[in-house]
Amino acid sequence: MLSTYKYPKYAYMQAPEVAENRSGHYPVVVVGAGPVGLAAAIDLANQGQAVLLLDNDDTVSIGSRGVCYAKRTLEVLDRIGCGDEFVDKGVSWNVGRTFFREAEVFNFNLCPEPDHHRPGMINLQQYYLEEYLVARAAALPAIDMRWKSNVVSVDPNGDKVTLRVDTQDGAYTVTTDWLVVADGARSPIRHMLGLDVEGKVFTDRFLIADVVMKADYPTERWFWFNPPFHPNQSVLLHRQADNVWRIDFQLGWDVDPEEEKKPENVLPRIKAMLGDEREFDLEWVSVYTFQCRRMRQFRQGRVLFVGDAAHQVSPFGARGANSGIQDTDNLAWKLKLVMDGKAPATLLDTYASEREFAADENIMNSTRSTDFITPKSTTSKTIRNAVLGLARDYTFARALVNSGRLSVPSFLVDSPLNSADEDEFAGNMLPGAPMDDAPITTASGTPWLLGALGNRFQLLHYVEDAATLPAATARAMQQLADAPVPVQALIVARRGTAPAGLTTLIDSHGRIAERYDMRPGTTYLARPDQHVAARWREFDPGKVTTALARATCNA
Repeated sequence: MLSTYKYPKYAYMQAPEVAENRSGHYPVVVVGAGPVGLAAAIDLANQGQAVLLLDNDDTVSIGSRGVCYAKRTLEVLDRIGCGDEFVDKGVSWNVGRTFFREAEVFNFNLCPEPDHHRPGMINLQQYYLEEYLVARAAALPAIDMRWKSNVVSVDPNGDKVTLRVDTQDGAYTVTTDWLVVADGARSPIRHMLGLDVEGKVFTDRFLIADVVMKADYPTERWFWFNPPFHPNQSVLLHRQADNVWRIDFQLGWDVDPEEEKKPENVLPRIKAMLGDEREFDLEWVSVYTFQCRRMRQFRQGRVLFVGDAAHQVSPFGARGANSGIQDTDNLAWKLKLVMDGKAPATLLDTYASEREFAADENIMNSTRSTDFITPKSTTSKTIRNAVLGLARDYTFARALVNSGRLSVPSFLVDSPLNSADEDEFAGNMLPGAPMDDAPITTASGTPWLLGALGNRFQLLHYVEDAATLPAATARAMQQLADAPVPVQALIVARRGTAPAGLTTLIDSHGRIAERYDMRPGTTYLARPDQHVAARWREFDPGKVTTALARATCNA
């Protein structure tokens, strides 16, 4: 038990299949009610899709586990309807500092630009995230949540997947058109299907110690190499909610994990770091090993793997839950279009290819971080320490310091869903890019661009004065809303109001024009997951239709 958190107990309900002695069929089943499975179910339900969500437990995760949630993940949580609670409870931060022995050698700012809705990172214990997601899911009638429901067999067979589910009242069978697997790093379903993850397990161990204490340290990420209180190893410090502080101690490989978790071994390490005068209580302890691995293919026919079930990385860089939630962000709109018959099933192949690319990117960065943090030879450690020694005074060395490259969204520039640029643009908002936020003014009161985007294809068209939009252009944009895959047109302007049927976004600070290199006529096609699909210097409904077909595999 934790002193700062009371675990909820979610009610088990007898499945109708057991009560009525029958099997059931559901269009989509999600297995695993951790952050990733919950996000997938909520995203689908927000789009009107009924979902069966199964979990073998009846509470949230034990221990704080995941801690750091990146700006892009916060934007996804906003889109699915539970960002505010999470941010309000969490600890916001942008600045990280790296120390060598006792001296600071490097620092960074995750969000140096003004006028972004969310900070670079929020620190919050994973059990809070899961609790907020469960509450959001419970508010959506389209989600049937079943606790204490353990999937014991999976049989993909042609046009459906058959699952056997064990409960305290007996087992039952359900079939589904699509199975989303979010059952964690050990993924029983992955093993049932004879699938494996490939990659590397690093020969080092780290101790997680969550402590409750009142401290006036800045709300920043602090990372030490070879500090005097933990010689020849590394230490990481993060603040969480409820005055809980996360401390990670590098242990080395030749230790006994069970011995290291004992209070008589943990407490002296913490006291050496904080000093004898600092009062604290030990909240939670765990020992973990670095892994950088993934499945070869995230899509297995009608079975779709997301989160840790599909890929695992070392925790430095906060790439675990962040990348998993971004998996579901990529998957849900594609699966919904396929289920509605508005896109071919090959669209789901692009879920696999785009997120496999993102996983490879995460694994590469995580591996580099791990190699720098835990050098495996005397030579590599000597080079590492030399870099740290030079970083305080030399810019070139700071670029080589790697205490965990933090999670950032992937730029899907090679995606087959993109339409190539025909015109010249400056900046980063190229096809495949995750879209930047910016402040806006709207009639509905939505104050941020990303708050006006998402869950559908949308067009951004820039004019200085929305009232001057030509009538023919307005009609053509309005007609896009009646297409088989509808596109909502948003008029970005410095002033004025667009004709009825179109939404006006006032670029109140000029940030949209700046970040998207917009001038009168500039038009962007945005995907439902807030990535750029295409862009042009002039609005052409034919080109928009062609780009939309490409972005949905209908070309």
